Amino acid sequence: MTTAAMNPTTDPTTDLTTDPAAKPAVSPATERPVPGWALRTVRALPLLALPVCLWRLPFGFGFQMGMDMPREDLSLWVTVPYVLALSLLSEAFALLCAGLVRPWGERVPAWVVVAAGTMAGGAFTALAVQWVLTTFELAGFQEVDFVNGWWRALAAVTSGLFVLWGPLILALTYAYHRRRRA
Repeated sequence: MTTAAMNPTTDPTTDLTTDPAAKPAVSPATERPVPGWALRTVRALPLLALPVCLWRLPFGFGFQMGMDMPREDLSLWVTVPYVLALSLLSEAFALLCAGLVRPWGERVPAWVVVAAGTMAGGAFTALAVQWVLTTFELAGFQEVDFVNGWWRALAAVTSGLFVLWGPLILALTYAYHRRRRA
């Protein structure tokens, strides 16, 4: 075996080896550098959604998760697919936010991404405002009663992580806009 066959050469224009079995060491770069905080935030979004996705799964099977309210008698054929679909969509949207920091997100016209990110971030921020008003019972909003304080605390922490989405998506969208503008 020759030395050239043992050490594949590197193509400086692509930063990939000419060996077809070799994989790139890093993902392809975006048009302009992405701030480190944005990369960390995009990685955190699915993790912020996960607790609330797991929290809502028992509701599909009729478990009230400590809520002191009458149980809804809906068929499992309705509630289980609904809750599973809602949880899967939440995680899918969290993963879709990666387009704000990845090259494939730059293939779409910037105005489309900025408009979608702003609308999604605004909607989730509105949910955050509603969560604050309800959780702290401000301005006449009231939370559902729980059988004890532990269930209330678990519900507040679980849903509290999810409401961070709105401001984070807005910050990511703004960073995307600044990076993509001429």
